[in-house]
Amino acid sequence: MRSSGYAHIFRTQTDVKRVLVFAGKLGYQTRSFDAAARKLGVDLAFVTDRCHQLDDPWGDRAIAVHFESPEAAAYTVMEEVRRSGERVDGILALGDRPAIAAAYVARGLGLQYNHPMAVEACRSKLRMREVFRDAGLRVPWFRVVALQPAPEPALLGITYPCVLKPLSLSASTGVIRANNREEFLAAAGRVRRVLESPEILASREANLDQMMVEGYIPGREVAVEGLLTEGELRGLAIFDKADPLVGPFFEETIYVTPSRLPVARLREIERCAVDAVRALGLSHGPVHAEFRINEQGVWPLEVAPRPIGGLCARALRFVRGGSDEVIGLEELLLRHAVEMPSGDWNREAAASGVMMIPVPASGVLESVEGEESARATRHIVGLEITARLHDYIAAWPEGASYLGFLFAQAETAEEVENALRVAHGKLRFGIRERLAVEHPATGRVVS
Repeated sequence: MRSSGYAHIFRTQTDVKRVLVFAGKLGYQTRSFDAAARKLGVDLAFVTDRCHQLDDPWGDRAIAVHFESPEAAAYTVMEEVRRSGERVDGILALGDRPAIAAAYVARGLGLQYNHPMAVEACRSKLRMREVFRDAGLRVPWFRVVALQPAPEPALLGITYPCVLKPLSLSASTGVIRANNREEFLAAAGRVRRVLESPEILASREANLDQMMVEGYIPGREVAVEGLLTEGELRGLAIFDKADPLVGPFFEETIYVTPSRLPVARLREIERCAVDAVRALGLSHGPVHAEFRINEQGVWPLEVAPRPIGGLCARALRFVRGGSDEVIGLEELLLRHAVEMPSGDWNREAAASGVMMIPVPASGVLESVEGEESARATRHIVGLEITARLHDYIAAWPEGASYLGFLFAQAETAEEVENALRVAHGKLRFGIRERLAVEHPATGRVVS
């Protein structure tokens, strides 16, 4: 018979390692962690943002919290841990919003993790720019602008090109490039509508009445996946972002590793990653960071105290010298969280990559064709269509979710990129425009 409360989330064996996994939602990524935990004999308890009145409807044993109030969420988790009487050996956070609550819980339990103030700095694009500037890292000019009344760029000293972005949203939602005054005014209105949308208002994010404006940084972009241990950063992979991210919107698509940049440039990126992490005060756990590279050098864009998002982790596999065993990023992170041996696992020699399948237009997804043909493409090792038929899906800059993920492996990065493009070309998505209607109460036209 199941015990009351959440005491059942932990096993009773004292020798079993236990990890709290903080996740904004449960799905593909959390199932991958669950599979890795079963292999290692590690017990997981998920902490997720959902209604606390639902009695474990999906059988995932999750503790229900609200991440918009991280200290309250941490208190709930701490109470359930205390009530269970079982120890916790490690902490992991998947996604930006859960990371602050995870940091408070780790601090309360005396576990190695990032300080809450460091995590909070990563959640604010403004604070992150200030930290990078004060540490002597390359940053563009930047300032915070109120969205009401409509800003006048000439009075604010805005120069072009520039980029407008919300202060705390992720996945490039609401990020828009403007090349002149007219584009700036149109972009500001669009950012305001994004932040006033019911979905964003329901998230209760802070500073939804403001945006950040900064100088546009030309150049190519890379992502770095790393792992911190007591303040020391270990690089796991550097991804080339194969498509140019020049705007007006910044939806990411193809990640390929290893990077094809010169070795000297890769070392420069690694040094910048170390400097950015230290400036923010991050100390323990996974790190996902993004950088721009041009003739002036390396510019840190963002650093997040979490692993790569969505299903993209499947593009990373690790091997150990003298062994044929291959593990995924999830197992590597769990090993690290419970202090099992992890330092001798390195990314496999083969090139790999992922395409986050872009959304060509906003609308209702009516059909998907060409999946079998895409899967049959040489070097393609996986395809997951994550968007559900008959659901509305938004294109960028309003969007935050992709149609799915394509995965490829080959001897070279060029073969991986080509395979992803060829396979994507075989997919066909039927998207029907959603009719606009007038809201009966406000009279506003909504989709």
